[in-house]
Amino acid sequence: MAHQWRGVIREYAERLPVTEATTVITLGEGGTPLVHAQKLSELTGSQVYLKVEGMNPTGSFKDRGMTMAMTAAVEAGAKAVVCASTGNTSASAAAYATAAGLKCAVLVPEGKISMGKLSQAIAHGATLLQVDGNFDNCLDIARKLGDSYPVFLVNSVNPARIQGQKTGAFEVVDALGDAPDIHVLPVGNAGNISAYWKGYKEYSAPYESATAGTLAAVSTKTPAMWGFQAAGAAPFVAGHPITEPDTIATAIRIGNPASWDTAIAARDESGGLIEAVTDEEILDAHRWLSSKEGVFVEPGSAAGVAGLIKKHAAGEVPTGKTIVITVTGHGLKDPQWALRTADGSEVQPVKVPNDVVTVATELGLDAR
Repeated sequence: MAHQWRGVIREYAERLPVTEATTVITLGEGGTPLVHAQKLSELTGSQVYLKVEGMNPTGSFKDRGMTMAMTAAVEAGAKAVVCASTGNTSASAAAYATAAGLKCAVLVPEGKISMGKLSQAIAHGATLLQVDGNFDNCLDIARKLGDSYPVFLVNSVNPARIQGQKTGAFEVVDALGDAPDIHVLPVGNAGNISAYWKGYKEYSAPYESATAGTLAAVSTKTPAMWGFQAAGAAPFVAGHPITEPDTIATAIRIGNPASWDTAIAARDESGGLIEAVTDEEILDAHRWLSSKEGVFVEPGSAAGVAGLIKKHAAGEVPTGKTIVITVTGHGLKDPQWALRTADGSEVQPVKVPNDVVTVATELGLDAR
C-alpha cells in the first residue's frame, strides 16, 4: 500500500503527547537519510552511518522539535512565539510559525549568526532582533518574555521540543533493525543528545502510550552517547559555564547549555562521553565529509565526525561496531567555509579560454 511520509508527529503519534484530534503543524520533517559513510567505515573498522538531518525542510534537525513545539503553541491558543537562536532554531521557528499562522519573534546574538540562517528567518517573516550579547543572553531574555508576556517560548527548554527530537533515535533503530553501539553528535545547547537518549531508552523498553496502550520494546539495547563540543565553547568539558564562548562553529557556540542536567544524564547513563574538538579539527572533518563522503554540512554539524576521527587517532574507537553520527545542519547554512582551502586561502576557479582542447588538457583527458 502506498504511504507518504506524514511528518514525525503522525508517524510516531503513539509515542508522542498528541491525539487524533490534535491540530498538527508540520512541514513533512523527519524521514531523513541514514547514509553509509564508506570512508569513515574504512578508517575506523566499524560500520559508520550518517543521520543526515540537513535534509529536513529548513535544513536542520531543529524541525523535529519545532513541529511539536508549534503544535503545542497552537493547542495552547498562542498568537505569537519567541525563540533565542544561533541560527537554525530561528529558521525553523520562523517557517513553522508561518505554517501555523503565528507571529514569530527571534532573538539572535549580534554579529554571530550565519547569513544563510538569517536569510531564512527573514524570508519567513519573523521579527528579528539582534541582541547586544551572546546566545545565553538571548535565551535569558526569551525565557523572561515567555514568563511575563503573551508569547510562547519554542526553545529546547520547552519539553515539546525534546519530544519531537527524540524521533531521530526511533528512525535510526527502524532503519538499522536495532540501536547502534555508539551514537555520536555535536553538543551545543545539548537538547539533541538529551533527546536522542530519551528516544533510545523509550524504544528499548515497553512503552506506556497514552493512546495505544503498552507498546513492545523495538530495540534490544541502547548506544553509548558520544557528544563533542567546540573547544572554545565546551562548558561540559570545563565543568562550568563559559562566559564568552568562541568558535567558528556558530551552531554550537553556546556557553551555558539549557539542557545541562539531561545531557550529563545521557552521557553517564549510556556509558558515553562529552569531549571537545578544536576549530581546526572541525573544519578538517567538514572537508572530509564533503570530499570523501559526498555529504555537505555546516561546520558545527561536523563536530561529531571530528570527534570520531580524533578518538580513532587515539586508538579509542572500537572495531566491528555499528556507529551512527548525527550531522545536524546542511552546508548551505554557512557555505563560506567550503570556499576556503585548508590553509585558509580563498578557493579560486581555474580560468581557461573558450577552447575544448585546453579544457580537456586542464582536466587531464586524452582524446579518444
